[in-house]
Amino acid sequence: MFAAASACGLAFADVTDLGDAINKAGRQRMLCERMAKSYLAHAMGVETELADRTLAASIALFERQLGELKAFAPQPGIRDACDRLDSAWQPYRKLLGERTPGPREAADVMACADRVLALAQDGTVKLVALATRPTSRWVNVSGRQRMLSQRLAALYFGSSWGVETASAQVEMSRASAEFVTAQALLAAAPEATPAIREQLQLADVQWTFFDTALRKLRPGVADREAMSHVFTTSERILEVMDGVTGLFAKLG
Repeated sequence: MFAAASACGLAFADVTDLGDAINKAGRQRMLCERMAKSYLAHAMGVETELADRTLAASIALFERQLGELKAFAPQPGIRDACDRLDSAWQPYRKLLGERTPGPREAADVMACADRVLALAQDGTVKLVALATRPTSRWVNVSGRQRMLSQRLAALYFGSSWGVETASAQVEMSRASAEFVTAQALLAAAPEATPAIREQLQLADVQWTFFDTALRKLRPGVADREAMSHVFTTSERILEVMDGVTGLFAKLG
């Protein structure tokens, strides 16, 4: 699974070039949502061992990549974006250490995740603006798909617990539409190789299962079997789309 790979199986090193920086900055967006998903899942007694592993792996990778991006930052504006991301990360990191959460803490975690996501997005966009390679756009788009898979799962868990149910459903609809549109764009990209298109097809299959599960959401109703399916399917989509993003990053 992605959690184990991120924690110990893959040798993440310093940022090597701008494409790598875009990939890692974009991955920060995903990680902040994955942490929220994992926190909520553990709190609700869903896939608790897996949720613990994914939360710990995500925290470690987020902090490692933040340091790498700070060291790489090619311009003052990007260094400032990294510093602002770090400032928002600290209170989020503290909240994630709360082990006896209720709906109030869950709402705080989701609010912090939103702030960190916005700043991670800002930093990623600033890096993309420096890029001259056409593939940089696709690194950003495919990388954002990773985030959307985790955001949808986090919103599902939050709404199941009765946290911001109305706004969550609106945001889930928006995020689902964005995911589907982006998948079509990636498959049609002139730079997409046969290997990339094959992986996108795998993600599309997993998306069908994921979307079906998401549509069964009943706000305020904690269906643990359904939530377990949402958790594990979101992990499979993440794993595939992380690979796709890496393939696009290597094309440059």
